[in-house]
Amino acid sequence: MTLPRIENVPLWLRPLLPFLNWFPRVNRGTVKADAMAGLTGALVALPQGVAFATIAGMPPEYGLYAGMIPAVIAALFGSSWHLVSGPTTAASIVLFSVLSPHAEPGSAHYVSLALTLTFLVGLIQIVMGFAKLGTLVNFISHSVVTGFTAGAAILIATNQVKHFTGLAIPRGSSFTETWSLAAAQVTTIQPGVFTVGLATLLLGIAVKRWLPKWPYMIVAMLGGSALAAVLIAWKGVQLATVGALPDVLPPLSAPSLSSEDIRAVASGVVAVTLLALTEAVSIARALAARSGQHVDGNQEFVGQGLSNLFGSFFSGYVATGSFNRSGVNYAAGAKTPIAAMLAGMFLLVLVLLVAPWAQFLPNAAMAGILFLVAWGLIDFDEIIHVLKTSRAESAILLTTFAATLFLALEEAIIIGVLMSLSLYLSRTSKPQVRVRTPDPHSSKHKFTDAANAPECPQLRFIRIDGSLFFGATSHIRESLAAQDQANPGQKHVAIVAHGINFIDLAGAHYLAEEAERRREAGGGLYFIRVKDTLHEQLAESGALKNIGGANLFDSKTEAIEEIYKRLDRDVCRTCTARIFRECGAVTAAKDARLIQVEVVHA
Repeated sequence: MTLPRIENVPLWLRPLLPFLNWFPRVNRGTVKADAMAGLTGALVALPQGVAFATIAGMPPEYGLYAGMIPAVIAALFGSSWHLVSGPTTAASIVLFSVLSPHAEPGSAHYVSLALTLTFLVGLIQIVMGFAKLGTLVNFISHSVVTGFTAGAAILIATNQVKHFTGLAIPRGSSFTETWSLAAAQVTTIQPGVFTVGLATLLLGIAVKRWLPKWPYMIVAMLGGSALAAVLIAWKGVQLATVGALPDVLPPLSAPSLSSEDIRAVASGVVAVTLLALTEAVSIARALAARSGQHVDGNQEFVGQGLSNLFGSFFSGYVATGSFNRSGVNYAAGAKTPIAAMLAGMFLLVLVLLVAPWAQFLPNAAMAGILFLVAWGLIDFDEIIHVLKTSRAESAILLTTFAATLFLALEEAIIIGVLMSLSLYLSRTSKPQVRVRTPDPHSSKHKFTDAANAPECPQLRFIRIDGSLFFGATSHIRESLAAQDQANPGQKHVAIVAHGINFIDLAGAHYLAEEAERRREAGGGLYFIRVKDTLHEQLAESGALKNIGGANLFDSKTEAIEEIYKRLDRDVCRTCTARIFRECGAVTAAKDARLIQVEVVHA
């Protein structure tokens, strides 16, 4: 059967059939490459799934379930060729933060709440995708993600301190409580537990550094488990283990939609949704930049939403784009989304084969693996770069980082997003208003900053770089008022407008008022190089009638020629600036009159 071309599908139906875009690229060669990439991705996902479930407070097998069906659905209905969805560190730790106050981690009620949260997140993601809100993630500063990820990494390591050392630290202890208790009990660290955790950590670091092609997490996990077996047999050391995983297919499940459970998870739904979408779209775009592919943010919203919606009915908790699995997928040579789909299916087969062996995996070894994960999450180069280059971005990064450690994680995300929006609004509400003037020393009279050359006493040129919307009109009004106070004779103002991309009703009304005010004062307001979109917006708002179509010019030369005719000749005769070519005519006329006066007196 031949599938229809995407161009022949109605617009409203296309978000549900995105695979029609890439399916024509599938052939024997791509399937072979995708199969190898999928198998590689499944091997990587096996230890990660268990680790992420541990972070999320879920039974270990749920981390594997979250990497199966959701990965297939997200690949089928997303737009990226290489993005692989599944559980992630950030999503797991936020899930734990949201749910742990309401239920005991690992309990049946906790799992039920996780499924409810996943269902609601998926529903919101789908609605946002169909509402074309894919650009919203652009407003989340990269500094927020960097700061949050670094804080989350430290929390991951903090939560594993008790498993790494064998210390008695109560579940649910805060960041400060955990480290205070650890410091107070440092002399009671269990040597066997600490040895296994440290050996796993060092082995993982060594393999990752000197044998980068090897799956370092699997090697470290096997090495730590082998050491634990030796210590148990030789020294009789008691070590807690993860326990055997059920070797079954993902069981069917159903989210609880009772009002009580919805209220319990409602506080974290928005934060988890924003984080999940930011992760997915950011990773998809990063890989697309390398592969030369176009990623549709709105389609990714739909794909991620459907993956979580389906996942909540197949025992999967919140899934999003996985950086590790997606990077491995791309590096392994994946050609189409079939690779991600096969990765989910291969993972299912692997679980059936190796699940019983998890009973030999010590918690200490898993803690060592999670220390590795945590360290890899901290982007030290980016943190140093932000701290060196931008105070505002540094403030956002550090605030989000601190909030992640000392507040609820969903609050940290929201605080970071609000700070990013505040910074964005602060920048856009203060567009640059620079005074410009022709340089008399330049043969072509090129424009330069007014501080570097003399100005015309009657005509001021300003360049506005930014949009004129309701939040920016006050800044522009104050800037022009300050310039008028400094040079009251400059009643004519020409705005170089090619840097203005957008104007709303408030901005248009302000320009109309400014044009009327200057006209009544004997001057005028003029515009040079107005973009077509700006011209249309001025016309639609009615402001163009007040400004006057004759006051819009295509070039500076044309503007100067016309505006010069409207200047006060008495002022021109006594002016010494002479910055326009037209000023030469006045100088010549003045010299002629002086000669006539001298002849008469002679």
